[in-house]
Amino acid sequence: MSELIWTKSSFSEASGNACVEVAACDDEAVAIRDSVQPTRSIRTSRAALDALITGLRTGSLGSPRG
Repeated sequence: MSELIWTKSSFSEASGNACVEVAACDDEAVAIRDSVQPTRSIRTSRAALDALITGLRTGSLGSPRG
C-alpha cells in the first residue's frame, strides 16, 4: 500500500497534537488514528465510519456499556 495522506480533524487543539486523523486507503476504505499514537491505526469501510459519525451526531448509539 502506498503512503497514506493523513488529514486532521477541524476540531483539533491549536497545538495540533490531540486529534483524530483520517486517511483514504482506497475507494471503499479509510484509516483512522489518534495523533498521540500515530503508529497505531484502524482500517474500516467508509460506510461504517459514516454510520459511526451519524450515530455520534444524532445520539442514536445509546449509552456506553460499563
